Amino acid sequence: MARQIITTANAPSSPLFSQGVKAGPHVLVSGIVGIDPSTGSLAGNTIQAQTRQALTNCEAILQAGGASLDDVIEVGVLLTDSADFAGLNEEYARWFPSEPPTRYVAKLGVELPGLLVSIRMTAFVG
Repeated sequence: MARQIITTANAPSSPLFSQGVKAGPHVLVSGIVGIDPSTGSLAGNTIQAQTRQALTNCEAILQAGGASLDDVIEVGVLLTDSADFAGLNEEYARWFPSEPPTRYVAKLGVELPGLLVSIRMTAFVG
């Protein structure tokens, strides 16, 4: 099965990872943080602002791969502070108001200044 690397200027990028990969009917989105790609800075210092931007970035990568949030079957979330769980859920529920995908949330072991959340996704476009 051939794989296609997904890239978009509408999400942050790094030479260390692909923003996304399409393989067969699956679109996989790397762990994406709440950096605004137009400024290169974190979107804010609250979990809600960074979650909103991370989800916006994930959505842009999905679209570049021919998928949408409606196609997402799994979401993985890493938090730097478990106390941000309620704030994460507050913003997340706006993006997946009904029939949400499977999800896991874990604590990020790496401390990066100002970073509160990283989100990854898998979509199925069959």
